[in-house]
Amino acid sequence: PEGIVNAHEVPEGWAIDDIIGTDEGIGVENLQGSGMIAGETSRAYDEIFTLSYVTGRSVGIGAYLVRLGQRIIQMKQGPMILTGFSALNKLLGKEVYNSQDQLGGPQIMFPNGVSHEIVDDDQEGVASILQWLSFVPETVDAVPAARLSADPVTRDVEFRPTPTPYDPRFMLAGSGDEKGFFDDGSFKEYLAGWGKSVVVGRGRLGGIPMGAIAVETRLVEQVVPADPADPNSREAILPQAGQVLFPDSSYKTAQAIRDFGKEGLPVMIFANWRGFSGGSRDMAGEILKFGAMIVDALREYEHPVYIYLPPHGELRGGSWVVVDPTINEEKMSMYADPDSRGGILEPAGIIEVKFRPQDQVKTMHRLDAQLQLLDSELEGVDGLDADAAASIKEQIAARENELKGVYTQVATEFADLHDKTGRMKAKGVIKQAVPWNRSREFFFNLAQRRILEDEFVSSIKKADSSIDTTAATEILAGMMDVDYDDNEAVIGFFSANESDLDAKVAEVKKAAVAAQIDALQKELDQL
Repeated sequence: PEGIVNAHEVPEGWAIDDIIGTDEGIGVENLQGSGMIAGETSRAYDEIFTLSYVTGRSVGIGAYLVRLGQRIIQMKQGPMILTGFSALNKLLGKEVYNSQDQLGGPQIMFPNGVSHEIVDDDQEGVASILQWLSFVPETVDAVPAARLSADPVTRDVEFRPTPTPYDPRFMLAGSGDEKGFFDDGSFKEYLAGWGKSVVVGRGRLGGIPMGAIAVETRLVEQVVPADPADPNSREAILPQAGQVLFPDSSYKTAQAIRDFGKEGLPVMIFANWRGFSGGSRDMAGEILKFGAMIVDALREYEHPVYIYLPPHGELRGGSWVVVDPTINEEKMSMYADPDSRGGILEPAGIIEVKFRPQDQVKTMHRLDAQLQLLDSELEGVDGLDADAAASIKEQIAARENELKGVYTQVATEFADLHDKTGRMKAKGVIKQAVPWNRSREFFFNLAQRRILEDEFVSSIKKADSSIDTTAATEILAGMMDVDYDDNEAVIGFFSANESDLDAKVAEVKKAAVAAQIDALQKELDQL
């Protein structure tokens, strides 16, 4: 048939240039279709909730598609690979790999953060899908899917973080008889195998679904597997200190924030970082790039973000900067337990810069009566009696050494007083000091209030596109006859004045439509 080949005439006959063929779907047109699917899957992540369950082998574009949907639950017998192990062995010219799991099994995809969760079988996989869906709103623009909770929000948070390293999961979910921040039994961790210095998951607070990010305070290990194709390769175990952001945990934090945002969830960030890891290994590992991604994710976040410094937690230097509420003032707010700390450097580091040994010595001689007496004696014999002067200098050195520990301790305490919640509140960098044991009730009321408030503000902005968030909030505040800073009172106002609020939205819309008609009439009259 015509069109199945491209050919040109030669003296001997015809030479075939290209074979088009009669069958559709045997070559590059398949790749074009795969590209279309990839583009739609990527777009879907931005527009709706996406979740993939890898129950069998996913190869090539199949592996890319589940990654483009971002959220992945992987069954243990479901490898994600780009090329089969036998094809790779042929390419390498020797038998290097003996299974697909070596390339894309759970032992590869869970530690590298591609798979969010690993399950043993399909029953467990479907149960995990349903649990994940329970956190997601019914539609993209709907409010979080809240439900009744048997765990009262008025109870205290019983597990209390300690100054020594502890498991942050106990803080979120509780430990034994001590209940944690979220509703009992509601917290579930995701991405547990990757970026272990940060813990991310989803839980419920008084029935309200929330994303959660907490910080590991203990030493963890990053395992880099050996490459079977390289006989000189060896498994590397890299220690990672607690309360520090590394490249993988920074990327994990940014990725979790983006996922929470697409799910329409408010977020609790239990901030407890001393800073970023800035060694040469991590600088080469793109720590700057991944740390900046946290700022990008928060700047674009469209739902409430609550940053909370837990008891004995600290937020310092660059790690404060990447979660500061000024990144997205409409949505972000920061709170702190009275026993938390925030500052540029730790007290020990501050005194090394601001109160150096020579400054300490000057202060000792200015304040200590015994040193003042020795200084006077030294002045009296200096240049007259060398032996006496040497003896006095020895006494001065001994006294300085004796006082050094006390002055260092006092200076450290003095520097620490600059990092407490009282100064944070006075400088306006936190909204309020919130005691840990009462944090459940406070953040439940705050979250419920923000859901109601954001829904009304959104309705006003939709009714009149010329009104921004600030103006819409001012309209709401003007309607209230309660203390605007009292979350419980504001929740009560919404409950008691639902019809008035609906009427206000209708009034704003009517005025906006009338203004639009007037503007169009004026434009028509000028034609």
